Amino acid sequence: MIKLSTRLGDITIKLNEEKAPVTCANFKQYVEDGFYNGTIFHRVIPGFMVQGGGFEPGMNQKPTRENIKNEADNGLQNNRGTLAMARTNEPHSASSQFFVNVVDNGFLNHSAPNPAGWGYCVFAEVVAGMDVMDAIIALPTGTAGHHENVPSEDICIDTATVVEG
Repeated sequence: MIKLSTRLGDITIKLNEEKAPVTCANFKQYVEDGFYNGTIFHRVIPGFMVQGGGFEPGMNQKPTRENIKNEADNGLQNNRGTLAMARTNEPHSASSQFFVNVVDNGFLNHSAPNPAGWGYCVFAEVVAGMDVMDAIIALPTGTAGHHENVPSEDICIDTATVVEG
């Protein structure tokens, strides 16, 4: 289990290491390295998702490790409360950024092993703290540079820690 602590409350995440071993190991290593500490939820879209794991306050992007294999063909679905890896249009481009689905987003699921169908790899679920996600999704957003849907106030992941559970 992973605990993300924010000023709005804690979010407890259960990894699915059986279905997404590469993705979970990658995420857990970022947690153990302290990478997520002090990062912000930088993209918030009501009726869709909350994204974090790559920027510090001021929209300063952090350098990441190598990209990982997309494991979206693992049978897990992008349903409310699940975490998935963010990526570019390249299917195997995920590194540190992740998002929490705040609604069921079936259109993000794997449908075929091609660029249009790869989908987004679900690797974990929120087991406590969806109320925190709902509070974040309710915040006003705006534009910061060329980034859209940025919360007008920084919501930092103060600490990300591995916890027993």
